[in-house]
Amino acid sequence: MSHKHAENPEILAPVGTEGSLEAAVYAGADAVYFGAGACNARRSAGQFTGERLKEAVRFCHAHGVSVHVTVNTLVRDEERGDVAETLREIAASGADAIIVQDLTVMRIAKQICPTLSLHGSTQMAVHNASGVKMLEDLGFSRVVLARELSIEEIKAIREQTHAELECFVHGALCMSASGICYLSAMLGERSGNRGMCAQPCRLPFVCNGAEYALSLKDMSHIAHYDAYREIGVSSLKIEGRLKSPEYVAAAVDAVRRVRDGEPYSEQMLRDVFSRGGFTEGYYTGKRNHSMFGVRTQEDARRAQSVLSDIRALYRGPRNDVPISMNVDISENTPVKLTVGDGTHFVTVTGDVPEAAIRTPLSEESVQKSFRKTGGTPFAVETIECEIGNGLMLPASSLNALRRNALEQLYAARAAAPDRAIREPDLTIQNKPRNAVPKLCVRFAAYEQFHDDPSIAYYSLPVDALLAHPDCICDRAVGEIPILVYPDEEPHIAETLRALKEKGLRYALAENIGAIRMAREAGLVPIGGSGLNVTNSDAIEAYRNMGVAALFVSFELSLPKMRDLGSALPLGMIAAGRLPLMQLRSCPARSNRGCERCDGRPVVTDRKGATFPLVCRDRRYSTLLNSVTLYLCDKPLPPLDFFAVYLTIETKEEAASLIRSAIRRDPPDMPHTTGLAFRKLL
Repeated sequence: MSHKHAENPEILAPVGTEGSLEAAVYAGADAVYFGAGACNARRSAGQFTGERLKEAVRFCHAHGVSVHVTVNTLVRDEERGDVAETLREIAASGADAIIVQDLTVMRIAKQICPTLSLHGSTQMAVHNASGVKMLEDLGFSRVVLARELSIEEIKAIREQTHAELECFVHGALCMSASGICYLSAMLGERSGNRGMCAQPCRLPFVCNGAEYALSLKDMSHIAHYDAYREIGVSSLKIEGRLKSPEYVAAAVDAVRRVRDGEPYSEQMLRDVFSRGGFTEGYYTGKRNHSMFGVRTQEDARRAQSVLSDIRALYRGPRNDVPISMNVDISENTPVKLTVGDGTHFVTVTGDVPEAAIRTPLSEESVQKSFRKTGGTPFAVETIECEIGNGLMLPASSLNALRRNALEQLYAARAAAPDRAIREPDLTIQNKPRNAVPKLCVRFAAYEQFHDDPSIAYYSLPVDALLAHPDCICDRAVGEIPILVYPDEEPHIAETLRALKEKGLRYALAENIGAIRMAREAGLVPIGGSGLNVTNSDAIEAYRNMGVAALFVSFELSLPKMRDLGSALPLGMIAAGRLPLMQLRSCPARSNRGCERCDGRPVVTDRKGATFPLVCRDRRYSTLLNSVTLYLCDKPLPPLDFFAVYLTIETKEEAASLIRSAIRRDPPDMPHTTGLAFRKLL
């Protein structure tokens, strides 16, 4: 599969305020991203709406900078009207693209403005070629890859896909794969998937004696710019919409310098913001305890020493938009100036020249007046002059003509494109649903498995099913791992095909890429809770992708579940330890590796609560909640099925939990009702 290599990737900068917008543009960013309205993953950052949004886009486009607007949170049904209004504003502003997590936003955006480019957010946790291909199928032009990938894995994805790839190159690392972290929601009722993450991972959790066991250092891969360029990455993204203008300018300037073959100061980047330095652990694939760090008082003190130097990087426009000028100064005719940037051309006229009394106009004097472009983004590349003999115009007249032409060219570049904007159809199709949900069980391992006629469907990991094909029947579902990194894709594909041949019909997909894996193997996908379904439009979108049934997000309250449309059979997790994080950098791993780990480590919080870590064949770890969810004794919403989600239970404990669920008994163990009755921000 051919790709353009060695083209310079776009430098994409974060913006949270007008100050950071100017810092990004004046420091040399090629593109910026910021939020508009409440539906973005940094709701506490400044938002650009109304006139602020229009002016920000005008400013960026005049300076040759693209604008990507984040609309990348999960949406509830009652918010769809607000989402539509936000998308109308974005489309009308002339913004170049929207960054999307929820397929509802995709569906509404396609109705409102089909020409608005769609970028798949890192919140979609796309980390393999199957995920990129799935988004290509849906019409996304770009995919923001997960931050946990190595450069070799990115290269493998690039070689198999067509969409533009965007990769984070500098900034904070989430502990969990983005989009599948529920720690903030569960501990503080602030959903990271809805832009309200309270960052509890930065608190002093302990694992195997190590403090701050869920806090990673910031990444900085700027020195590897050439490697990203050579493999065909389209955009290098700087994290930090909550950071200062100085942080933004320093990071943009560093990437620009490396692009231009100049040295940059990593020390300045460390000083303006770091957590005890930077890590390249994900880039190199060397994921060990050196990746962990926390911001100290010394880190904060150092920031003050570099701020004034950094501000010099963005005091005004860079004058790096090349333009041409054509001047015609003829007798008895108003002077005429045409200015163009290769796409936009404007012509202005001025005063009628007079006969020169002493020194007539020369090409040199005209060029001297017209090359002054200070305060604008423009740099004069060529000037062609037609000057009649013996004519004169005062410098003030020429300067006014130049200013008028540049103002009009600025306005032409800043003008929003003429886009057709349509009204979306926001109706929800509701059908009667079974008021008595059926029981499903998710077994984490074959050792837990026991059949019961009351179980309508059960799932087992695909490798376990392949090893124990006697478990395959019409009620069996093969669970695809939530994280399948590029080197494992061929194995999973082969496993799924083998299971299909042995009679398996269904595959559980916890990630959008897994849907495509299941379909390619001829299996019917069942959507897991990892897909984060929180609204009716998303259900319809997954139905159109061939999904036969869905588990809704466990971030939804029971009343919200009850109100969902019913394009597909729906289910919920009603019992079990919920997966709060998916970790590629395991906090139990030391610099000597996994040799001292018993495979059942725990993470402990400040209050002494313990969160089990489950190792997934040393590929990633799952952080489980400290207590078991149990809702089976409560009036459940009229969904089609409810699930017992087994993880670390013994066979006896698993059987006991299943029996309690079948009988809808009150819980006989420490438990939580999760978010079922809470109002999640």
